Amino acid sequence: MRKSERNGQKRAGMLCAVLLLLLTACGGKEPAGTGETEGEPAAAATLVYGSGDYTRINPAMDEHGEINILLFNGLTAHNGKNEVVPCLAKSWEFDGTSNTYTFHLEEGVNWHDGEPFTAADVKFTIEAIMDPDNGSENAPNYEEVKEITVVDDHTISFRLAAQNAAFLDYMTMAVLPKHLLAGEDMQESDYFRNPVGTGPYKLESWDAGQSIVLTKNEDYFQGAPHIDKVIFKIITDDNARALQMEAGELDLALLTPKDAGNFAGREGYACYDMKTSDYRGILFNFHHEFWKENRDIIPAVCCAIDREAIIDAVLLGQGMPAYGPLQQNGYNNENVDHYDYDPERARRILEEAGCTRGEEGIYERDGRPLSFVISVGAGDQVRLDMARAAAQQIREVGIDCSVEIPAQVDWNGQMAYLIGWGSPFDADDHTYKVFGTDKGANYSGYSNTKVDGYLTQARESADAEVRAEAYKRFQEELAADPPYAFICYIHANYVAKTTIHGISPDTVMGHHGVGIFWNIADWTMEE
Repeated sequence: MRKSERNGQKRAGMLCAVLLLLLTACGGKEPAGTGETEGEPAAAATLVYGSGDYTRINPAMDEHGEINILLFNGLTAHNGKNEVVPCLAKSWEFDGTSNTYTFHLEEGVNWHDGEPFTAADVKFTIEAIMDPDNGSENAPNYEEVKEITVVDDHTISFRLAAQNAAFLDYMTMAVLPKHLLAGEDMQESDYFRNPVGTGPYKLESWDAGQSIVLTKNEDYFQGAPHIDKVIFKIITDDNARALQMEAGELDLALLTPKDAGNFAGREGYACYDMKTSDYRGILFNFHHEFWKENRDIIPAVCCAIDREAIIDAVLLGQGMPAYGPLQQNGYNNENVDHYDYDPERARRILEEAGCTRGEEGIYERDGRPLSFVISVGAGDQVRLDMARAAAQQIREVGIDCSVEIPAQVDWNGQMAYLIGWGSPFDADDHTYKVFGTDKGANYSGYSNTKVDGYLTQARESADAEVRAEAYKRFQEELAADPPYAFICYIHANYVAKTTIHGISPDTVMGHHGVGIFWNIADWTMEE
């Protein structure tokens, strides 16, 4: 599991609009991999990727593990345009009368240990995610599933209680092997340190905190990859990752905008400035007494943030101001309150709420100063810089705000968190389970019955006009009662050696910049 927003969670975080990606090549040269490889594939090699840490590899319970797509497959997959395409399921049909999807599976697919993949594995995986005792943050994706029927080894059906417009997107979920996990603890099993999948790569070794070594699956059902090995070298510090890229110890890494810029014009390196659906914002913990008493000042916090200044200073201009969760989606509603930077409006909101300014310039309410702390996960320099800049701006309007880096995220105890979310897929993804009351990824405790109703209405309709209206209302209500102070959408700044061919620059990345490995089996490397 990546060290991201989800650390500290229980037991222990319609297609997107077609976006034009900005591709920036180092030195003005086109990066390797933007065209088709001519002739025979390059000789097999080892690719070293600068990765964050993993405490487990458990795609059923967690999100955002970049490594998942190398080890596992879903019934469906996403192509370079983030469209749903067949994978372990070669075809499917939907019966609208009974709300039933029937999937026809590929035959002759084996797990990395040689056992055959069957429909029973699919049933086991989705039922494990749906089981509330397992505490999966992905469970809301399958709420409508009422019955799963294994017709035969290569046919499976899902009967839904109501439509789920994103269901085919959610069937990209990695399928897990029943023969290795039946009866196991889905949070603590040793399997999640020794995963066996059906994907293009299989686990060779895992040196905790150092590296995860993958070797190509010669029997991969879609064809063996060209690159022999992929090493996920664990480097949790952003600055250290840049230094190792500089030293030639890495072939590919996601760097900060500042660090990536240092490779511009450097011979042997290609820079990929890739658009994402990944936004940042300040999550407010509505379980905390401070926000129970001061929820009405959140619009003032939103107006205190100079988003353009943060984008310029922290992201070096590589991002865009955020006002909601669907700005990179076809259902975005731009006609909502953006809470643009307006210190005077922020102070007016505070004063209209009955707050008075004290001698130190900090507003007070009922004799107590307005003061809160933003928590930031360790190792993410960009989030830390962003939080510090926002805190300074918030202090300038009269709210005492500071930043801390806790040893472990305490979702119930902290006051606020520099959060990140965002999906390039169906609009339901990262909205229903993030903002819906008591849903698996709603770490803030946000609850709004209107928001719940609009999200449900959008999910249960296949009519684009109905969905558009529901998402329009959802965004209006979210702006009227903000769960976060949205800050900005960020770019994913990948730097690669020019020996790598096949990276797709025209793919919109997801949260944490995840997505670059979607076609890893087709990549080649020069010796």
